[in-house]
Amino acid sequence: MKWLLAVLVVLLLTTQFRLWVGEGSLAEMVRLKRQLQQQQEQNTLLESRNRQLLREVRSMKEGTAGIEAKARNDLGMIKKGETLFVFFDPEESKRSEAVVTTKGNNSE
Repeated sequence: MKWLLAVLVVLLLTTQFRLWVGEGSLAEMVRLKRQLQQQQEQNTLLESRNRQLLREVRSMKEGTAGIEAKARNDLGMIKKGETLFVFFDPEESKRSEAVVTTKGNNSE
């Protein structure tokens, strides 16, 4: 009878070990839920970014306004007759000149 009790105690301890520490344990389940939540948050951010990129692509396909805006923002291009003003932060720049004006050096 003692050996039966010993076997049952070992079986109980084995199942409890798997429940608390082993594969499929409560701790692992909590870790996986946390990881799932982080992945869902990252997916939400990426979906938002994808929607923004899709809007930019559609804008560029539909007309020249999107291409012009992209060229102005990313490449610093200006139209003929426009004047470009560049402002430097005095803390970041050691140059004493605060405003640079360009005329005649225009790109389309």
